[in-house]
Amino acid sequence: MILQVIASMVGTLAFAILFNAPRKEYFFCGVNGGLAWLAYLLFIRAGVGVALASMGATVILTLAARGFSSWRKCPVTVFLITGIFVLVPGAGIYYTAYYLLMNDLAQFSAKGLETFKIAGAIALGIVFGFAIPQRVFNKIGKR
Repeated sequence: MILQVIASMVGTLAFAILFNAPRKEYFFCGVNGGLAWLAYLLFIRAGVGVALASMGATVILTLAARGFSSWRKCPVTVFLITGIFVLVPGAGIYYTAYYLLMNDLAQFSAKGLETFKIAGAIALGIVFGFAIPQRVFNKIGKR
């Protein structure tokens, strides 16, 4: 589990470089991605489904991104977009397209529905994370 979190931090850091995030924020982008993956793993270990685990991890990721944004005086998208990298269902999208091309419609439907649920859960997690008023995070930035 620790190796997975470290790998997610490194992957997020690499994506932050690719995304052209400010150099001084690389470490915090990596921490945010690692935190998101740790939350996802803990939700999965607790026995919730993949979509619900993705939503919970995205809420935590969004809240952490807003906290880092306020604390580091940097746009929230720097931390949110780079951190979400670890939660995006890339393999699900790949296998959905693969099963479609292989004409395996049963697998295509199953994998496509699961991928769609995960993507929707990520979107809802971002919405829920932004539902908390900004003044809560401004207090973090003043400390």
